[in-house]
Formats: sequence, C-alpha cells, structure tokens
Amino acid sequence: MSEPVPYPILNDDEPVRQFNELDASLTYSYASYLNWLFPERVELIKGRVFKMSPAPSSVHQEIIGNIFLKLGSFLKKKPCKVYISPFDVRFPKESHNDEAVFTVLQPDICVICDRSKIDARGGVGAPDLVVEVLSPGNTKMELLHKYRVYEEFGVKEYWVVSQGDKSVLIYTLDEMGKFQPSKIFTLSEKITSAVLPGFELALDDVFEDL
Repeated sequence: MSEPVPYPILNDDEPVRQFNELDASLTYSYASYLNWLFPERVELIKGRVFKMSPAPSSVHQEIIGNIFLKLGSFLKKKPCKVYISPFDVRFPKESHNDEAVFTVLQPDICVICDRSKIDARGGVGAPDLVVEVLSPGNTKMELLHKYRVYEEFGVKEYWVVSQGDKSVLIYTLDEMGKFQPSKIFTLSEKITSAVLPGFELALDDVFEDL
C-alpha cells in the first residue's frame, strides 16, 4: 500500500499551538509534525494523527526502565544503540524528505544497530528491535496499528510486554516479512533475542517489586 498524499490545505510552515486545531480527517506529513507546538504527544500512522495515552503510570515507567537498563548494559561497547521514549522514529517509504514521511512513532524502547539510521532528530527507518509496554489506554494501538507498521517496514523483533499479567510475547520477522509469535513468557522464565545474540533477560528482573 502506497503512502497517502497530504492534503494541500495545511501550510507545513505554520506552527500549530493547540491540538484541537488539527483536523482528524486530513493527512499530515512529518513536515507538519515538526511544526506542532502543543504539549500533547502524538504519533503519525500513514498520515493520520493518533494522540498518545496520558503520562504513563509509575509501573509502566518502572518496567520500561528495567528493560532499558538491561539492554543498555549489554550493548555497552557494541555497535547497537538503545533508545527510550520520547524518541521519534520515522518510517519513510521511498523518500526521506520530511514532506514525504507519513509515519512517525515513539516506541517505548528501540534498538538500532545501523548507525546510518540515527540522526539528530531520532531514528530513520525500521529499528532492529522494538519494545512496547501495554497499558489499558494503549493496548489497541500497540496490537493493531503499530504491529502493522513494524511488520510492514521490517522491524526484525517486536516485544509486547503486558504489565497486567507480567508477560512478554515476542514477534520475530520471518523470511517472508511476516511476524511469527513466540510462546508467552511469564515470571520465572528468561527471554533471549535473535537480534542480540548472547542477550538474556529474566522476567523476574523486569517485574521486580511490581
């Protein structure tokens, strides 16, 4: 499916200071996104605006922090870099021009091993690994919209972390470019990564004291 063409109604050079000034029926580009000055966090998926959930809960933040620290420690002096939200990842189709990019996400955690995909504004192109921690307000977004983006653009590994039942489901991209799910990992188990050989994560450490 080709990316939508933006409506010419909105001037990309005009700053937008209130979220409610956006028109949900329009298609926006990354160039538009850069001129949004309102405090709400949003993401773009194929040019459509998705308002992110309110500030994450303390439990959500602790889970992200625990995973981030483990990945960061493992990746020291390695070529891959790990980033934590808020960190924009643009998903260009053919052109990297701001006006031609219609999908911009903020994964909870992402690992990028190709340094050419990192610039001053964030990531450009599919990360090697993405981690999303589900909460009551974002489950549909993570399991449907983001899943499709990550699969389409070739994210090699996608972890879906559920704080509700303290579990992790790993989707791995197969040779046909389709995600294949793992079994559901739960407390007392450890997970490994096909993207990061040698990395091991105990779920008891992820959900410690939660």
